[in-house]
Amino acid sequence: MPTWKLTLEYDGTRYRGWQAQSNTDRTVAGVLLRAVREVFGADATAGGAGRTDAGVHAIAQVAHVKARRKVPAGEIVRSVNDLLPHDVNVLSAEPAAPAFHARHDAVSRTYLYRISRRRTAFDKRFVWWVRDRLDSAAMARAAQLFVGRRDYSSFCENPEGQQSTIVVVERSEVEEQGQEIRYRIEASHFLWKMVRRLVGTLVEVGRGSVSEQDVAKFLEERSAAPALWTAPPSGLFLESVKYPADGGVRRAGGSTPARG
Repeated sequence: MPTWKLTLEYDGTRYRGWQAQSNTDRTVAGVLLRAVREVFGADATAGGAGRTDAGVHAIAQVAHVKARRKVPAGEIVRSVNDLLPHDVNVLSAEPAAPAFHARHDAVSRTYLYRISRRRTAFDKRFVWWVRDRLDSAAMARAAQLFVGRRDYSSFCENPEGQQSTIVVVERSEVEEQGQEIRYRIEASHFLWKMVRRLVGTLVEVGRGSVSEQDVAKFLEERSAAPALWTAPPSGLFLESVKYPADGGVRRAGGSTPARG
């Protein structure tokens, strides 16, 4: 069965997240699958690399599509995009190895969170405007505490329902960019609401109401406090997904990705 690797972007504001749900058809996976089945046939299946929550966006989500019908690579991007709503867009389509799975084969995922220092007329849906003065240097120091193998039970929804709350974080950085403070984190996987609670905690550090020692303690002992500081989904983006060297992509005949 032919397999394709799709990279797509979306504004998650109108959606109940990525994952298809039985009680709503307003999910990113739902609208993508409907479009894919019109192009590839009713037996087509699709899956994503990151299960973004309601209101969360993606700069480069990765999905796999498996279907019996063969469609020329050059037609996939155009044909699928013609059937998608305006806020979901396929960037590229590449032939992949038959066993390629967007989620299971991913090595790591990187999320970006944008905090705005000012009110904005244009980016309200894509930032969290924090009116208080924030100490970004203190936030950057606290963010380094998340690097490594840590227990994130204080930073996720329903930790009892998780198989494990241990996550290996490869990168956790805070940087200033114009009128924004940007937080970027890379890990093998993420727990439900984990990034938004990390961001909320870092904002409390920036405000001066939480210390670096407090953050370290949250990693040592489970606390309900970070749940109270959960950042809104508006500023969160799935920025990239990393795969092994070949990424499961099949380069038969020297083919190149089809892009829109």
